[in-house]
Amino acid sequence: MFNINQYRAKAAEYGALSKSATDPGQAREFNKSSDSFGALAENEEWLADNFDKILRLPDEKQSSAAAIAAEDDHVLRCLGAAVVMRWNTIPTKLRRELFDTAGSLGALSATAELRGQIARFFHKHKDDGAESPNYGGMNQDTAAPTSL
Repeated sequence: MFNINQYRAKAAEYGALSKSATDPGQAREFNKSSDSFGALAENEEWLADNFDKILRLPDEKQSSAAAIAAEDDHVLRCLGAAVVMRWNTIPTKLRRELFDTAGSLGALSATAELRGQIARFFHKHKDDGAESPNYGGMNQDTAAPTSL
């Protein structure tokens, strides 16, 4: 993470680049970067100057919030494990929806990477879960589950 002086130096660097740019579009981009780094420097400076005035949770509330977050994490891990264990019994249409939803939960720039990781995970563990149900020759997408 940058400090105030580093943000200001980057702002000055991009400011100089914008003045020397020959392409107007490039000059605008350099100006935007300069403005952004300048704003970040101002934010860091404000935070440093006002740190003692910022509202913080008391320690017991922080530990309570951490306990709730840990419990939520545990519940999500258990639900995820249950889905993975029953993956082969889930109709293909629902599997696709779950895959698409899970693949879009990460950062937008890492969506393709996350989707690849999920696909590799399921390929690696394809035979670990329950066997695929016998759909009696029916299309797996249209077959109704026998029980919930």
